[in-house]
Amino acid sequence: MKPIFVIILVILFHFSCKKKDSFVPRDFSQVIVETVLQDSLLNVRALEINDNRVVVATSNGKIFKNHLNSNEGFQEVNWFLNNDTLQNSNFRSTAFQGGNIFALSIGSPAKLFKDGNLVYYENDPNAFYDSLDFWNNKEGIAVGDSTNGCLSIIITRDAGETWTKLPCHNLPKGKDKEGAFAASDTNIAIVGNNTWIATTAGRVYFSANKGNTWRVFDTPIVKEAETEGIYSIDFYDELNGFAIGGDYTKPDANKANKIKTTNGGKTWELVAQNQNPGYRSCVQYIPNRQGTEIVAIGFNGIDYSFDAGATWKHLSDESFYTIRFLNDSIAYAAGAKRVSKLSFKE
Repeated sequence: MKPIFVIILVILFHFSCKKKDSFVPRDFSQVIVETVLQDSLLNVRALEINDNRVVVATSNGKIFKNHLNSNEGFQEVNWFLNNDTLQNSNFRSTAFQGGNIFALSIGSPAKLFKDGNLVYYENDPNAFYDSLDFWNNKEGIAVGDSTNGCLSIIITRDAGETWTKLPCHNLPKGKDKEGAFAASDTNIAIVGNNTWIATTAGRVYFSANKGNTWRVFDTPIVKEAETEGIYSIDFYDELNGFAIGGDYTKPDANKANKIKTTNGGKTWELVAQNQNPGYRSCVQYIPNRQGTEIVAIGFNGIDYSFDAGATWKHLSDESFYTIRFLNDSIAYAAGAKRVSKLSFKE
């Protein structure tokens, strides 16, 4: 072998090893909780982080925004709350996309607002929307409980100006009373054009083309009672996903409430069987950790896994409903009466 080829092989080997060794495993042992917004009337299940900005929507119809590059903290967004259409809005879903804030109310009539303007209204007595997300600045999706025999899914293709409800013949047949839990605004997971929706029936709907066509897959998660099923789903990439649920009326029950997939949601397996955590309302992958680190959160506390959900560590009894990560060690969480900054430490 000529010397020049030997040198090239050595260089390639060096950089290959360096890239492989750049990921350093870690194991968080604590989380520091700093409350950044507090009010006795607050009840927050809708929180999003986008472009270094945090937005929360509350159960009493208020919206708060915090630009993390400023020192102003959370400021209430003026949506002209004397507007009749905004009255009695209980927001469980929100999005900050393309510079616009969206908030979606639960119950009937369903009301979706863009920057305070009503852009979707549905007066079906069974209307109950649970989660909202966007593929990009133009296209977004919201999901709600079943009406007329199928899951309620509305989609926008024009930056949220108009929304269209998918007809039942474009969706898999729904199960009786199938819907989603409006617990943390994490019933929808999006990676690229791929979309997954988790339901109360323990099923996962999947679209590979931004909601144009759908398939549905069963999972082994506990789902016999009306209060059981998947409460939250997240995907790290197109193949690796995690979902959590259980029964909020039996929060310590930990049988068949945690599942994962490694093939894009086609099949799911139970993990950490009969191990804590029990019921949790939200699960999120920690970004830039190769899908190995996951945090689950709920009114019973904060739990962490460093091995893709195989084992878990209870980090805190602090109560929250939902969480989003800013980076690989800082997140924002929301719940009853507060929004907090969480700093995870080894």
